[in-house]
Amino acid sequence: MSSIIKVKNLVKIYNHSVKAVDNISLEVEKGEIFGFLGPNGAGKTTTVKVLCTLLRPTEGTATVNGFDILKQPNEVRKSIGIVFQEPALDDQLTGRENLDYHARMYGLSRKQREKRINEVLELVGLKEKADILVKNYSGGMKRRLEIARGLMHYPKVLFLDEPTLGLDTQTRRAIWKYIKELKEKEGVTIFLTTHYMEEADILCDNIGIIDKGKILTIGVPSELKSSLGKDVITIKCSNPTKLKEVLERERWIKKTKVHNSFLNIYVEEGEKKIAKLVKIAEKINVSIISIDLRKPTLEDVYLHYTGKTIREEELSSTDRSRMLLRRRFR
Repeated sequence: MSSIIKVKNLVKIYNHSVKAVDNISLEVEKGEIFGFLGPNGAGKTTTVKVLCTLLRPTEGTATVNGFDILKQPNEVRKSIGIVFQEPALDDQLTGRENLDYHARMYGLSRKQREKRINEVLELVGLKEKADILVKNYSGGMKRRLEIARGLMHYPKVLFLDEPTLGLDTQTRRAIWKYIKELKEKEGVTIFLTTHYMEEADILCDNIGIIDKGKILTIGVPSELKSSLGKDVITIKCSNPTKLKEVLERERWIKKTKVHNSFLNIYVEEGEKKIAKLVKIAEKINVSIISIDLRKPTLEDVYLHYTGKTIREEELSSTDRSRMLLRRRFR
C-alpha cells in the first residue's frame, strides 16, 4: 500500500510562543482509517487544519494525495472532504439543499449533483429525511448530513474532527457504523480525531497518540495494547510506590505504573501471577486492599505514555484555560 498522507517535521506555533504542534511526522496509508487520539488542546485540530490548508505550518511540510500543502493548496482542497467539530450546516435549508449548495461550490453539473446527492443520502441513511429543514434534524442526523456533504465531490481523503462529540452513546455507535461503511463502499481514506478511547479502538486501523503537540506513539490498536502485556493486574495497597520498586526487579513483569493510589502491573498469564504478587507484598509489609485482573485497554496505553488519563488531561487543560482567562480579565 502507498501513503496518501505524508507529514514531516511539522510545527505550528501561535503568537511566537505557543507550540500547538511540535515536530510531528507520520504517514497514513491509502484506504485506512487513521485516528489521532488525545485530549482537547493536544494539537489534533491544529494538525487537521494544517493538512487541509486552512493554516500554514511554522516549519515542516506535508503532502495529501501527492500534493504539497504549501505549493499546491488548491489541489489538496480538491482531494479532501472535511467535517469540522462545530456544525457548519444552514439550518434554514433542507438536507438536500445543503448538499446541492456544497456540490455547486465544487462545480458538479446538475446531473452529477442529483446522482451524488442520492448516493450519499443513501449511504448515511437520510434519504427519507432529505427534504426536511435541517433545523428539525436531531444531533445525530446533522452529523450524518455533514459527513454526506464532505463526500459530495468524491474526495480521496475525508477528515473527521471529533465526529461524535456531544452525541449520546446510541447515536455515537450509529455514526461509527456509517464511518465503517464509508471506508468499504467509498474506498475513501479517513483521518479522524477523537478523545474517545472506544471510538479509536473500534474504528481505527492505526492510531497516533498525541499529547501537548507531540506524537508519543503510532500503531495498530491491538499491537499497542499487547505491547504492555497480555494482562493487567491492578492492585490497591498501602504503599504502591514501594511495591512498584520491588516488582521492577522481577523479570516476569513487563511494565508497572502507579496511578493515584493504584499500581498497574503488566504481565503474561496474569491469573498465575497473583499469588506471587501477594507473597511479595506480604514480605515487604505492604497491605493489599484489592486486586483486579483484566486485559489491557487503550486507556492503559495512553496512561503508560503520558502518566495521566485523557479525562485528567482534559481537566488540567480546562484549569489552564480558566487561569489564562483570570489573568486576561484582571
